[in-house]
Amino acid sequence: MRWVWLLLTTVFLLLSQQAEAAEKGLFWQLESPSGQVSYLFGTMHTDDNRVTNFPPSVIQALKNVDTFMLEVADAPPASLLQLPQGNLKQYLSETELEQVARLADMHVMPMEMVLRMKPWLLAVLFDLPKPQTPFAQDLLLKAKAEELDKRVLGLESPQEHFGVMDNLTTEEQLQMLRAVLKRSQKQKENDFERLMKAYLAGDSEQVANMDDAMTQGVLPAALWQRMRVKLLDERNVLMADRSLEQAKQGRVFIAVGAAHLAGKDGLIQAFRQAGFKLTPLKK
Repeated sequence: MRWVWLLLTTVFLLLSQQAEAAEKGLFWQLESPSGQVSYLFGTMHTDDNRVTNFPPSVIQALKNVDTFMLEVADAPPASLLQLPQGNLKQYLSETELEQVARLADMHVMPMEMVLRMKPWLLAVLFDLPKPQTPFAQDLLLKAKAEELDKRVLGLESPQEHFGVMDNLTTEEQLQMLRAVLKRSQKQKENDFERLMKAYLAGDSEQVANMDDAMTQGVLPAALWQRMRVKLLDERNVLMADRSLEQAKQGRVFIAVGAAHLAGKDGLIQAFRQAGFKLTPLKK
């Protein structure tokens, strides 16, 4: 179902670390020390047609490789998305449950399933604009890769991807959900448009600078910092190791949330440190 693949979207894009001016690009050619060419593409996990209409350069790059990699290749089992026990009725007020029901309807999700989901996952999903189509940018690229008979691999397992915030307590997760329930749909749409503008401009530095501004006053500073470590720092190390391993073996197209490209621990820097020559390409 389309909502599963969008659960970790806006948060991952918002959490970019500070980028250098030279690292504004979102589409890169990666030339290994042996001369083998791969590609790194920063995605925005959304079904908005402004990012799902791929230019010929992206499609051609996909044709040129042997392997396509995205953050997670397989849908998770339901157990990874659910509270270990109980449901949201035991934690939320009647007013909050009514808000959850309205958002579940907007996102085309059965309320019975929503009530059993981890609060932090709902917070991420409910902070997104109303979905328009079943397919996000990442999944369209995956479908194109499969159409071209490319090998498809995940940078993370479903457990790693959808369990990334399981270290948060239930109360901390509820704090995230309640913060999102307080936001109007207009606020969410305005933030999304700001991110979209930066993404379409290919400016990862501008996207990186939005994170604190958009989350200031929403979550406690200590909780926010813990989330950054889990969502970016630790995942960047894992994804860099796995993408580099594949790029050293063959030609690969790596599609990963734009948040993971920039900064001293981002994938751009990881490939540079591994001796790859990086060339920015136009999307």
